[in-house]
Amino acid sequence: MSSNNKPITIGITGGIGSGKTFVSNLLKERGIPIYNSDDEAKRLMVSDEGIRRDLMALLGEDVYQGDALNKSLLTSYLFADASNAARINAIVHPRVKADFHRWLSEHQDEEIAGLECAILYEAGFEDTVDKVVMVYAPESLRIERAMARDGVSREQVERRIANQISDDERSARSKYAIVNITLEELEEDVEQLHRRLAYDSQPHDNKIDE
Repeated sequence: MSSNNKPITIGITGGIGSGKTFVSNLLKERGIPIYNSDDEAKRLMVSDEGIRRDLMALLGEDVYQGDALNKSLLTSYLFADASNAARINAIVHPRVKADFHRWLSEHQDEEIAGLECAILYEAGFEDTVDKVVMVYAPESLRIERAMARDGVSREQVERRIANQISDDERSARSKYAIVNITLEELEEDVEQLHRRLAYDSQPHDNKIDE
C-alpha cells in the first residue's frame, strides 16, 4: 500500500502502434490492474444513458441501432469536419474520466493502478494520474504495426498520427519512457519500471522524487 493509503496511479500513453496495450498487459502480469480507456469508452457509449442522450441530440436517433452504436454514421460525422471530433469528445471524455475514478475507488487496496490512454494529454486526463509512462517506438515501425493490426492504409495511419501530439511533447511531459522495439529489451524495461513503481508505492524516510 502506498504511503497515503491509496494506490500510486500511472498513465500509460503513446502514439498509435507504439505498444501501449502490450506494455499494459506486461504490467497486468505483474499484478497491476489497468483501466483501458479506449475499451471503456466503447462500453460507455452504448451503456451510459447520458452519453446516449447527448449523442442522439447531436446526431439523431439513428446513431444507435437498438443497443448497438451506428459506427458508420459516427465515423462519417467524425471525418466530415475536423471540429466534429471535439464535439464527440466533449460528450464522452468526462464520462470516461468519471468512470475511471469509480473504477479506481474499487482498487484502493492496490499499491499501483494504471490508466491506459492513447490521448491522455489531448483528453486532459493527465491530472487523473500521479505519473505518466510514455511508450515509444519509431514512427516507421508504428505505421507498420498499425497497418497490420487494423487493416488500414499507410495514409490513414499517418493521418491519425498527425492528429495526435508529437512524441517529443509526450516525452517532455512524461515521467518515464519505455522503448518498444525488441521484446527482450521491452520486458527488461517493464520489469525495471515495475520495481521502481513498487519502491515508490512504499513509505520511505527522506525519499527524493527524482
